[in-house]
Amino acid sequence: MGISSRMIPTEDASARKREIEEKLKQEQETLSFIRENLEKSDQLTKGMVSILSSFESRLMQLENSIIPVHKQTENLQRLQENVDKTLYCLDHVISYYHVAKDTDRIIREGPSGRLDEYLVCIAKIQKAVEYFQDNNPDSPELNTVKARFEKGKELLEAEFRSLLSRYSKPVPPVLILDAITVDEEIDLQEEVVLEHLPEAVLQDIICISSWLVEYGRNQDFMTVYFQIRSSQLDRSIKGLKEHFRKNSASSGILYSPAVQTKRKDTPTKKAPKRPVYIPGTIRKAQNLLKQYSQHGLDGKKGGSNLTPLEGYDNDLRVKLHSDALNEKHAATGKDDVLDIEIDSYIHCISAFVKLAQSEYALLTEIIPEHHQKKTFDSLIQEALDNLMMEGDNIVSAARRAIMRHDYSAVLTIFPILRHLKMNKSEFDSTLQGTAASTKNKLPTLITSMETIGAKALEEFADSIKNDPDKEYNMPKDGTVHELTSNAILFLQQLLDFHETAGAMLASQETSSASSSTSDFNKRLLSSYICKVLGNLQLNLLSKSKVYEDSALSAIFLHNNYNYILKSLEKSELIQLVNVTQRKAENSYRELMKQQIDAYQRSWQKVLDNLTDRNMPVFQPGAKLRDRERQVIKDKFKGFNDGLEELCKIQKGWAIPDKEQRDTIRQSQKKIVSDAYRAFLQRCTNISFTKNPEKYHKYRPEEVEEMIEKLFDTSA
Repeated sequence: MGISSRMIPTEDASARKREIEEKLKQEQETLSFIRENLEKSDQLTKGMVSILSSFESRLMQLENSIIPVHKQTENLQRLQENVDKTLYCLDHVISYYHVAKDTDRIIREGPSGRLDEYLVCIAKIQKAVEYFQDNNPDSPELNTVKARFEKGKELLEAEFRSLLSRYSKPVPPVLILDAITVDEEIDLQEEVVLEHLPEAVLQDIICISSWLVEYGRNQDFMTVYFQIRSSQLDRSIKGLKEHFRKNSASSGILYSPAVQTKRKDTPTKKAPKRPVYIPGTIRKAQNLLKQYSQHGLDGKKGGSNLTPLEGYDNDLRVKLHSDALNEKHAATGKDDVLDIEIDSYIHCISAFVKLAQSEYALLTEIIPEHHQKKTFDSLIQEALDNLMMEGDNIVSAARRAIMRHDYSAVLTIFPILRHLKMNKSEFDSTLQGTAASTKNKLPTLITSMETIGAKALEEFADSIKNDPDKEYNMPKDGTVHELTSNAILFLQQLLDFHETAGAMLASQETSSASSSTSDFNKRLLSSYICKVLGNLQLNLLSKSKVYEDSALSAIFLHNNYNYILKSLEKSELIQLVNVTQRKAENSYRELMKQQIDAYQRSWQKVLDNLTDRNMPVFQPGAKLRDRERQVIKDKFKGFNDGLEELCKIQKGWAIPDKEQRDTIRQSQKKIVSDAYRAFLQRCTNISFTKNPEKYHKYRPEEVEEMIEKLFDTSA
């Protein structure tokens, strides 16, 4: 037991020893392997170092041999490039010496039809000029190419003029009318485009213009441009005027057939914003006013141009004597010409604005920006000056007419002035940027028209007040005097142009410069109309005294007052009058009532025979004395004679207004009939004569029939 316990540790130790020896042996083998590998690595490293050293050496040798070759090659390439550049430069320089010869044919033939090719040649010549100027300014070749360049530039300028002259045509009048006419019944109306030049031609002109500005250093073509286009603008407007002279009808505005064909019907067409003028609307007024001026103010012998009115129920028309009608027919041709001239001038103003706008749009494509306004100013001068001169002639003609007391001339100014003022803002916008003298031409014309128009208005008012009382010029039947009809006719024309007339009067007011408004102008016009009516009333009162018969004087005034009132109401002039005189209607009705009362007093002498004055007092059945019988006989005779005389005289008088005529008749019938019946009633059963039928000539019904025939020349 004890032996075995000692043996066990000994075996363990041996085993442990063997194990350690085994591990040691393995470690030694591993160490040996590592040493061998390290030795191999060292050998490989040495070999690599040797190889790299050898490679470096070879690279150095290669570099030393290649770099010189590379440098030589590079030098050769540089030399080659220099040679090529030299040859190119020589060819380029030599080409400048041949430019004149190479471009000679094209330059001589000009740019027509070959503009692009021509400009290429010009560019070559220009480069040659620049070369010789920089490198050989004394060479004869410089003079040659310079001359060739100038020749080319001249031909381009000539081509510019030729294209512009050949293709610039006046705009046809029909197309102008299409452009300035607005059809309000066509919702989406296409704007009429005024094409002045074909597109291809326009592009050539633009190209030439650009070249002349950039390379030609030339502005003369701008003068050529505005001269040619100015002529065409003026010719377009003159063509429109000629179109009106040849084709305009005297009864309406001439409009473009092209626009009318767009319509299913033919209602009245309207020009921009509002109707500018309707020919013939003032002709009647002008004719009557001219006749009035000749017969009424110049002092020439002649009768009234007016007969009794046909009836106020029929539009208050004026019936002329045959001599007046003959005068009107004789003057119709002149009036038609005047209408066409006015209409033509108004349309030419609109045409100028539209054409000028179109010209400016064209000009901006051709002329450099900083020269556009000046060129445009020059371009429009001729046409604008002609229009302003024509306007000045209208003003001068009106001034001469007013000096002859022909105030109808102002009616010519009204439609023109209204149109000018309506289009002034667009006119000013079109002329924006032009010289002050150009922009001031229209305002100057407007001022002249307003001044002469206001003068005519004031002198017309004075002429109404101062018209002389001519016995031969008074209507024999007491109807409306021509002075009244002329004054009302004139005022009715003012109604059509009330805004223009009000502004015309306001332009002469020193205090209206800062306060001129629509209401202010309306009040001025209202005051003016009231002034004319007041002057007319005073003159009528004076004229009425020419009549020896006060009853006829009353009928005359009644007719004139009634005519004035009905005319004011019918033409809406009363609204203007009421602006400053709200009781004007009542005033005229009161005046008419006063004249009716005055007329009825003419019957008083007749009615006095039917009163109880001097009538004998008697008892029924009592016998009358001779004196008493004679009194009754005288009353019957006085009534009969007075009735017959008044009816005979007053049957030839006239009251054109049927309503007034009937009212006055009925009133007078009642007054006379009632008095006559009462008188007969009092004389019933009185035996004052053996022949009662000799004195009791008329029954009351017969008296009424006689009065019913008053104021009726056909009865």
